[in-house]
Amino acid sequence: MKCYIANKCGGCDYINQGYQASLEYKNKYIRDLFKEFKVKIHPIQQMNDPYGYRNKVIIAFNKDYSYGLYQEGTHKIIPYEHCLLHNEIEDNIIKKIAQLFKRYHVPIYDIKRHTGEIRHVVLRYAKKTEQYMITIVSTSERFKGSKNFAKELTKAFPQIKTIVLNTNKRDTVVVLGNREQVLFGKGFIVDELCGLSFKISSKSFYQINHDQCEALYAKGLSLMHLQKDDVVLDTYCGIGTIGMIAASQVERVIGVEKNKDAVLDANINKKANNLQNITFINADATEYMQEASYEKMYVDKIIMDPPRTGSTKEFIQAACSMQPSEILYISCGPETQVRDLKLFKKYGYTFKEVFPFDMFPFTKHVETVCLLSRKDK
Repeated sequence: MKCYIANKCGGCDYINQGYQASLEYKNKYIRDLFKEFKVKIHPIQQMNDPYGYRNKVIIAFNKDYSYGLYQEGTHKIIPYEHCLLHNEIEDNIIKKIAQLFKRYHVPIYDIKRHTGEIRHVVLRYAKKTEQYMITIVSTSERFKGSKNFAKELTKAFPQIKTIVLNTNKRDTVVVLGNREQVLFGKGFIVDELCGLSFKISSKSFYQINHDQCEALYAKGLSLMHLQKDDVVLDTYCGIGTIGMIAASQVERVIGVEKNKDAVLDANINKKANNLQNITFINADATEYMQEASYEKMYVDKIIMDPPRTGSTKEFIQAACSMQPSEILYISCGPETQVRDLKLFKKYGYTFKEVFPFDMFPFTKHVETVCLLSRKDK
């Protein structure tokens, strides 16, 4: 399969070079990045089918109701008919939305003049349950024909279980605003991951590649030597996915997350899965770790999955001072992970192997997993 906007969109570095070629690039990248550690680098965990994996799509519109993806690093919209990373239903839904906007004369936002209403449409898909959520991002708290819009769209696509209108009036590159109202459904969809169910709202962080996320979490937890009496600290926990998956194997899990919306979702997910031994705390991970270290809090093991920018020196110092037997480090930014691993080494924590995952096929991005242990263990 060929992508005809690959050089314009910039989202997929290797889309027209073949999947195996992209894996070779990534394997070499990780080997070179980690070579100074002299540890075992496993071949990247690939997908059986690397196409159509994205369960979140963000689309922008032109004034004439044509639509597309932003060119990387710009606000220029690159029109497309079908993206090879989307499933067919996703792109058909987007096409229908554009037609309905045009029919109801809904004004499109002009980023230069700051006029108009519709800024983006965000589509989210729950793979296991086959539920779809549409979030319309607008400068207005209502738009012309919204009731008929929702009725027609859900009639054409019964898989759409909820439609949300998000209001963003700010001059910002951030897609979502703070206010929203539900036009149809409950305002969220539900997916299943590693045997548990998870609520996904418009602002939830949820891995874009469902199947690879399951594989990554399974590998990460299999590396840890979890015991029934363990207390596990899950930092940068998002909506609590990996911590809840680990909860059945340990005595107690404490999840720490800065985003309050994610913590709200995490507590709903905890209740939905009838988990009694996990607690979620709304706090900055570094600040929480510093306080926990100061108070000499005891935990057996730590899970960390920081953003692409990596962790902080203060977090690492605090984590090591708590002396957990193991630290599972999941990274979506291997370069910052390497930086952090050097600091962990100074504090007595080392690792023996790295497991890369192709979470975003055809892009340059790689996720990596490694298990850190104290040298005296």
